[in-house]
Amino acid sequence: MLTPLNLRNLDDSDWTNSMYISPGSGLENSSFFTDDITNLSSALLKEDDPGETAAVSLFSDFLGSFQKHSLSAVFDLLEDYQALCQNKVISVVLRAGQNSKTAGVRWLLQQENCTWRLINSLYKDRVQLALEDDILMDIGAPNESEKVVVQQLFQRDAIIRQSQLVVDWLESIAKDQIGDFSDNIEYYAKNVCWENTLHALKMRRKSGTALTVPLVTELDPDAPFRQQRPLADLDREDDARLLKNLFTLIRAQRLCKRCGQAWRAATLEGWKLYHDPNLTSELQPVEGNPQRGIWKACCWRMAEEEQINRYEKAIYASLSGNLKPLLAVCESWEDYVWAHFRVMVDSLVEKELISSGMSHQEVETLPREYLEANWTMEKVFEELQASESKRVLEETKEHYHIIQKFIILGDLDGLLDEFSEWLNAVKPLPSHLLRFMTHVILFFRSLGLALKEEVCVNVLTSYVSLLIHDQQIELVASYVSQLPSDLATVQYASFLETITQPELRPRCLELGLDVTAITKLVVENVRERDETEFTHHSQTLDTGTTKEDQKKIDVIDWLLFDPAHRAEALKQSNAIMRKFLALQKHDGAKAVFSKVPEDSMKKIYSQWMAVSDATMPAEDENAIREHLCIRAYLEAHEAFTDWFSHSSSAPQKPAPAPEAKFTEKVANEMREKEYQAALTAWSCRLDVLTEDVKERIYNVLLFVDGGWMVDCRQDVEQDSERSHEMATLRSLCLPRLSFLLLSVLQNSSRHQEALRLADIISSDQHSLYQVFSKEELRRFLQKLRESSLSLLDRGFDPLGYELQS
Repeated sequence: MLTPLNLRNLDDSDWTNSMYISPGSGLENSSFFTDDITNLSSALLKEDDPGETAAVSLFSDFLGSFQKHSLSAVFDLLEDYQALCQNKVISVVLRAGQNSKTAGVRWLLQQENCTWRLINSLYKDRVQLALEDDILMDIGAPNESEKVVVQQLFQRDAIIRQSQLVVDWLESIAKDQIGDFSDNIEYYAKNVCWENTLHALKMRRKSGTALTVPLVTELDPDAPFRQQRPLADLDREDDARLLKNLFTLIRAQRLCKRCGQAWRAATLEGWKLYHDPNLTSELQPVEGNPQRGIWKACCWRMAEEEQINRYEKAIYASLSGNLKPLLAVCESWEDYVWAHFRVMVDSLVEKELISSGMSHQEVETLPREYLEANWTMEKVFEELQASESKRVLEETKEHYHIIQKFIILGDLDGLLDEFSEWLNAVKPLPSHLLRFMTHVILFFRSLGLALKEEVCVNVLTSYVSLLIHDQQIELVASYVSQLPSDLATVQYASFLETITQPELRPRCLELGLDVTAITKLVVENVRERDETEFTHHSQTLDTGTTKEDQKKIDVIDWLLFDPAHRAEALKQSNAIMRKFLALQKHDGAKAVFSKVPEDSMKKIYSQWMAVSDATMPAEDENAIREHLCIRAYLEAHEAFTDWFSHSSSAPQKPAPAPEAKFTEKVANEMREKEYQAALTAWSCRLDVLTEDVKERIYNVLLFVDGGWMVDCRQDVEQDSERSHEMATLRSLCLPRLSFLLLSVLQNSSRHQEALRLADIISSDQHSLYQVFSKEELRRFLQKLRESSLSLLDRGFDPLGYELQS
C-alpha cells in the first residue's frame, strides 16, 4: 500500500512521490506538450510515414509482452508496455527525425506511455483496495496529530488517495518532459539575493549621489511591497525567471537556496502537517508546522495579491488550494486537470482536519467557498468541459485525454461507449491507438472486471482486421483466440482466405485454434461465394477454368495439411466438383480430384477403425461413394475425349501421282502400303478406345448399389442442398453420357450395341429413363432410328438380327 503522506524535506530529489501537496507542474510555457504536436491523436498514420515505419515493431513487441506475463503479473505487463512505448519514442526520433509526420507518431506513443502509467498507478490501488475490502483498518488514537489524521484519511478514503495519484501522475509527466534542466538554469544572482540592487545601493552610499531610478532602500523580502519601490531591472528579470521555474520545478527549495533566497525556500516549507511523536514514544524531533493554518491563510492572501508575479501567486495558490490564481498560469488539458485535482485533495484534507478538531482557528480566515467546496472527480471534468480556454476544450476531445478521463473516473462502461463511437466513425483510428484499445481491454479482462462484451469483441475484431490488412500473419491467431470461439472461427477463416503463398499456409494452422472448423469454413466461404446455378447441359457454357475457379481448386489445400481432415477434404472437394460437373468444367473438376491424395479413403477407414469397431458414419461413407462416382464420371469423360481425339485423326489416303514413269509408280505403291498400315493401326487403336469408353460409360450408367450419385446410406441427417445437386447431376450427366456412348457406337458402326443401350435405359432395374427429359428421350429415339435404318440397309432387321428367309 502506498504511504498516504510523505513528510520528507522538500529538498529531496524524489519529492514527487509524496501523496499530498506536491509542488507545481508544467513546462516553460506551463504546458506539457508543445503546440506543434497537439491535436494529432486523430491524424491518420500514412503508409509512407517514417515515424510509423520506425514504430511498426510495437505490434509484435506488445504481443510478446502479453504472452510472456501470466495473469498474476498483470502490473509487470503494464510496466513492460510503458517501457516499450518509451523506447520506441526514442527510436522514432533517432530513425525518423523530427518531421511533422514523425511528431504525430511520437505524440501518440508519448500519450500511450502516460496512459499506461496512469492505469498502472490507479489500478494497483483499486486492486489492493478490493483485496483489503474485508480487512479492518488501523485507527489511531483520536486527535493524535494532523499527520496521523491525514494518514488515516488516505488509508480509508480511496477517492482522495486516487486523486493524489492523479496529481502525482501529472507531475511525473512534467518531470519526464523537463528532465534535470533545473541544474542548468542560469541566473544573474549567485548566492546573494537581489545582488544587482544591493550593488546599486552600495554604490549610492559610496558616492553619496541619488539614484537616477528610484529603487528600494532596504533588502528584506517585503521591502518592494512595503516601500512600493522596484528592484533593479536585472533582479526583476531574475525574479520573474526564478518564479516561473519554481512553479515548474520539483526541487524548488534547493534552487531558492542556490540563488540566495533561503527566505523564499522557507515560505515553501509551511505545508507540512504537524506531528509530535513524543506523545506516544521516546524523545524524537517534532515534525511539521504547528502554525500551518496561519501559514495557509497567508499563502491564500499572497495568491490574491495583484502586485505579485503571477507565477509566484500560482505557487502559493497551489499550496493553499486557491484555484483561480492557479488556473491563470495553466494552459493545457494536463495543467487544468492537475490544478483541479490538487485543489480537490487540498480541500478534502482540510475538511478532514476540521471535522477531526485538529484544524487551527486561522482556517476560518479562508474564504467560505473554499471551505464549502464539494469537489468530486466528476465535477472536475465537468469544469473542464465548461472551460473558457479554447485549447483546453479542444484537448478534451483528443482520444487519449478522453481515455484518461474515464480511467480516472473508473467508468469502464463510459470508456467502452467511446470506443464504440470511434469504431463507427467515418475516419479510421490510428493503428497505434487501436493497438492500445485492444491491450487495455485485455488488461481489464485479466483483472476480471465486468465489461461490455459486444464492444470488446468489436475492438478485437477491428484490431484483427488491421493486422490482416497489414499482413501481420504471426500476430493474427493470438488475437483471434481472444474472441468468442464461433466468431474466432469466422475471423480466422476470413484471414486464411488472404494467404495465397503455399509456404505460409502450414504455419497459419499451427497456432492453437480449432483448425478443423476453421479450414472447413475457409473452403465453404470460397465455394459458396459462387452464385452460379446448376446449368442444363444443352446451354452454351464457358467451360474454361477462371481465376475464381482456380481459387476453389486451391482452397482444398487447407484441408490436406493434416491427414485427420481427409474426410472433410473429401466432402468439400466433392461439393466443388459437383458444381464444376454441372457446368461441364471437366478440367476444373479433374484439378480438384487430383488435389485429393490417393490414399485418402484408406486413411479415413483406418482412422475410424482406430477409434471404433462400429460402422463408419453414414456421412463419411456416402462421401467416399460420391468420390468414387465422380472418379467414374471423370474417367468416362476422359476416355471419350481420347476416343474423339483419335477418331478425328484418321490417316489421310494419299492422292495417286501420274504413272508416267516407273519410279512414280513405285512411290504410289509405297504410299498406299504406308497408308494401309497406318489405317490398320489406327483402326485397332480406335477399337481399343471404343471398348474403353464403352466400359467406362457403362460403369457410370450402371453404377453399383443404387446408381450413380445415389447415397448407399440413408441413416444420416439430410442435406437438402447436396441432395438437390446430386439429383440434378444425374439428370445432367447421365443423359449426356448416354448420348456420347450412342455417338461412339454409331460412329464405330456398332449399331446393334447402340440399340441394346435402349434396353438398359428403359430397364426398371436402373430406371435411367427417369433422368431423361421428354425432349431428350425424343432425340435419343431419333438417334436409335438412324441405327435401325443402317441395319436395314445392311440386310438386318431393325434390331440388328439376321432376317429369316
